[in-house]
Amino acid sequence: MFHPAGPAWLAQAHRAARTLTATTRHARGAGHSVYAVLLHDGRRSEPWGLYIGQTSRDPDLRFDQHKAGYKASGAAKRFGVRLLPDLVEHLNPMRAWEALELEAALAEVLREAGVPWVEGGH
Repeated sequence: MFHPAGPAWLAQAHRAARTLTATTRHARGAGHSVYAVLLHDGRRSEPWGLYIGQTSRDPDLRFDQHKAGYKASGAAKRFGVRLLPDLVEHLNPMRAWEALELEAALAEVLREAGVPWVEGGH
């Protein structure tokens, strides 16, 4: 199911994510994070994708909440495989206002980088 090297676009997604910075990273009051979930839907022509979200909780807990159906994205609940913390570790933690902005910006740069299926980011 999952090739050890990952989807062909994953390296490009990492490069695109690294173009973003968080000005409030580790600042006082920085308790929010953006997170990326690897998606897989074998019915799609390109089965791999990403869900981008932001949270004031630990991203691992938030992923578990998606999978359990609590305030869940349909895509993350149904197709979420695992978190990709290395995609966003250079951004976290940050203040709430910046997490909202970077959630949207990250989804956009990933689409522009050629990730064929990006959910969330709003």
